[in-house]
Amino acid sequence: MDFFNQTGQMAIGSRLRMLSDKITEDTSLVYKLYGVELKAKWFPVFFILSKGEPKTITSIAKEIGHSHPSVSNIIKEMSAKGLVEEHKDQADGRKNVISLSPKGKTSAKKLVDQYVDVTAAIDNISKQTKYDLWKAIEEWEFLLSEKPLFKRVTEEKKARESKHVKIVDYKPDYQSIFKALNEEWIKTDFEMEEVDHKALDNPQEYIIQNGGYIFVALYKDEPVGVCALIKMTDGHYDYELAKMAVSPKVQGKNIGFILGQAALEKATKLGASKIYLESNTILKPAINLYQKLGFQKIAGHATPYKRCNIQMELILNK
Repeated sequence: MDFFNQTGQMAIGSRLRMLSDKITEDTSLVYKLYGVELKAKWFPVFFILSKGEPKTITSIAKEIGHSHPSVSNIIKEMSAKGLVEEHKDQADGRKNVISLSPKGKTSAKKLVDQYVDVTAAIDNISKQTKYDLWKAIEEWEFLLSEKPLFKRVTEEKKARESKHVKIVDYKPDYQSIFKALNEEWIKTDFEMEEVDHKALDNPQEYIIQNGGYIFVALYKDEPVGVCALIKMTDGHYDYELAKMAVSPKVQGKNIGFILGQAALEKATKLGASKIYLESNTILKPAINLYQKLGFQKIAGHATPYKRCNIQMELILNK
């Protein structure tokens, strides 16, 4: 087990598979001990059918938590060994149902004693252990059903990488990256518009001198993301969250969310109560980000952008 001592918990899949393989290997010997021709992977299907009621492949799959193709393949293998048979459902002739064959029923009778002996053997192992494996498995299954391992690892990855993200205030040196990052996403799906050129060609005059703010995200000291708070004077909103862009090479590192949070924290400190933004619904990751930040869809506000087909707002200081 020196390998697992070296790898630690990151090899959990390999370790569980090794344990599973060991148990499966012994299971084959156990079946032979009781004179039963059965494979370990067949057992869930065999056990359900041993209760006596014929079932469809769909109902078996649902009951044991397997896919329909998986159960279908198991049924074919068991049928080839003469353990099950297929026939028309008496209540609905359009359906085929599966039941144990006479050979399968004989095997089920032989396994009655095996169930008793296997249960006793497992109980004996449990008494010699400090932790209850069965309960631990139940807990893991429940937790992973609520949030899969992949999602948990993704969150940890973002949390680790976000430690390398620093949000700084705009300065003239960042004008070129502010323009380049925004032009990149705009030109991917849309066309540059007059209002884009005004904001990107001279952000100092168009945004900052008019009471707005620009934020720059540095990842390992490299500028990779930007967004702006543009001062609004329409009487409805304090600021517009706009010109948010993150370099594709660092997307997936939570940088957009960190930028949005920084802008909203600034707006809150300034006493703002309502923030506005405009976007387009084909930008699904952006819409999801805005919703995560707390924005909700609205309608009816005037817009200078042709590409805008969704407007959103966030109420601060509720």
